[in-house]
Amino acid sequence: MAELIVGIDLGTTNSEIAIVEGGQPRVLVEDGDPILPSVVGLAEDGRLLVGKAARNQWVLAPERTVKSIKRKMGQEVKVALGTDQFTPQEVSAMILRTLKARAERELGVPVVKAVITVPAYFNDSQRQATREAGALAGLEVVRILNEPTAAALTYNPDQSKAERILVYDLGGGTFDVSIVHTEGGVVEVLSSHGDTQLGGDDFDELLLTDVATDFETMYGVDLRANRVSRARLLRAVEDAKKRLSDHAITKVEEEFIAEKDGVPLHLNVEVERIEFEELIRPLIDRTMQCVQQALDDAKLTAAQIDRVVLVGGSTRTPLIGRLLEERLGQPAHREVNPDLCVALGAAIQGAIISGQNVGSVLVDITPHSLGIKCLEMTDDFGFRPNEFKFAPIIRRNSPLPASRSEVFATVSDNQPIVEVEVYQGESADVRRNHRVGRFNIEGLARVPAGNQLVVQLDLTLDGILKVSAREKATGLVKQITIENALARYAMAEREHAQSRLNRMWSDLETLSTPPPGDEPNLSEDGPDDFDHPLDEGGPETEHGVSSPVGVPQLDPGPREGQRETVQARALLEKADRVRGKAGAEDQVELDRLISRVRDAMTDRRWGDLQSACNDLSDVLFYLEDA
Repeated sequence: MAELIVGIDLGTTNSEIAIVEGGQPRVLVEDGDPILPSVVGLAEDGRLLVGKAARNQWVLAPERTVKSIKRKMGQEVKVALGTDQFTPQEVSAMILRTLKARAERELGVPVVKAVITVPAYFNDSQRQATREAGALAGLEVVRILNEPTAAALTYNPDQSKAERILVYDLGGGTFDVSIVHTEGGVVEVLSSHGDTQLGGDDFDELLLTDVATDFETMYGVDLRANRVSRARLLRAVEDAKKRLSDHAITKVEEEFIAEKDGVPLHLNVEVERIEFEELIRPLIDRTMQCVQQALDDAKLTAAQIDRVVLVGGSTRTPLIGRLLEERLGQPAHREVNPDLCVALGAAIQGAIISGQNVGSVLVDITPHSLGIKCLEMTDDFGFRPNEFKFAPIIRRNSPLPASRSEVFATVSDNQPIVEVEVYQGESADVRRNHRVGRFNIEGLARVPAGNQLVVQLDLTLDGILKVSAREKATGLVKQITIENALARYAMAEREHAQSRLNRMWSDLETLSTPPPGDEPNLSEDGPDDFDHPLDEGGPETEHGVSSPVGVPQLDPGPREGQRETVQARALLEKADRVRGKAGAEDQVELDRLISRVRDAMTDRRWGDLQSACNDLSDVLFYLEDA
């Protein structure tokens, strides 16, 4: 049996401990929570507090509480904890001992060896202080591991393939970005840059100031002036920040948060993600400057980076992923929980040292983006509207289960109805994606254009997708449930491949003369690569939830609509070739007809499909002859 070596992420804000079992790394939890806040305190009666209890008392009793001790590691200083003075190593040892005890309670065996992670920019004094903290906690530190190296191990544990990985690590208190090169079991840090005074805590403070300022304007009371009110507000805005990672709008609510002239005051403020992102944009821009500096130091361009990995809970902010993709030209990986990624990598390193075989981290993800069709104004041909814009809501590689929402708006005054069409795919043009469902939300308020609708997608581990649209002003809601949303796309792709193989096999057989009685039972054209419809397909229930829909089974023989579909696909391919040569007005007409053909083909309206194909054929004939 392999020796037990645990992996520990000793973080500035939070810490975790992980192990490898059966080749798979996992983080150990207590009371359902894998995270231990890196805060140490003394209760009024002198009891030692570590973790949540210490964090809860920090605002009310800072003289008896210590946080962010990691920033002082390696310094010849002491911090006050009640009436006593402690070195940073001693305070860190209290955190490590708590994690050690957690592991021993769950595993039922002594824990004596550990791999502990540190930032890549830690110097020798800081690394030695971390080793001393481990020793004080009763741990033999077999390896001090760079945090970006740990993250790289989580995503590529065998290191067999050469990769350059950019690790963007934004935690609660610090930020750093590192570029590592992995090959042949060796992970080399090529460059590292960061800001030790920038993190998610700064996001909280900005949002707290914004909310407190609005409250003071409304009631004439500054919530920051009262220690208890400020503590409650800080916790409320921190929770709101986390919700805004997944949802476009949230509320900051606290009852009886203050009092004025004997009258209790309640906090109830709505915050939109776009407003929050405007607040924190200057801080995110600072991290992007660090990213460029790390690239320059490594003498690399963005195109030479093979993978971008997000680490730290604050990287869940959607703005970060968008800006990194714009700058580096590829989506950032966040399949592994950013809070736990480093601890898992430390456990993998410990398992490798003890001689275990380690497999990749198992994570359930969505293989395709899910979103809706929307209208986008473009600057082509005088702000011509793009009617086929795909707006992704749950992006590809998102961990499951996933729940995301975005805000959209009506485009016409007094618009009474909106059709919500849900698509799956990666193209910015919905016509190249697969529609998985659609429904109408009716009875909207008679207001000017810009009426806001919150569209939310909830996707379960079982592939069940719930789509809801809520009118923000009135609360009017409509929703559908789509069964097997993930598998249906896979089945459609499988049918495409199966049909293509059937057609090729049929063509091969027709080249030879089959024996009498052995003629293949196929149509003249052979099976096609017919796209099965992927919309809801069934009647809606009285609650507005569509019935589950299956996908038609494969049929090697001719099917209804087969010839119409073959004709449509040929015309669509021709239209794609011709469109680039057409003028502006002709392109608009082509787009309209292409949409008619695709909609009719998706909905299996064979009569409408034939009519749409005829109209498209006439226009193509005209354009080719012009």
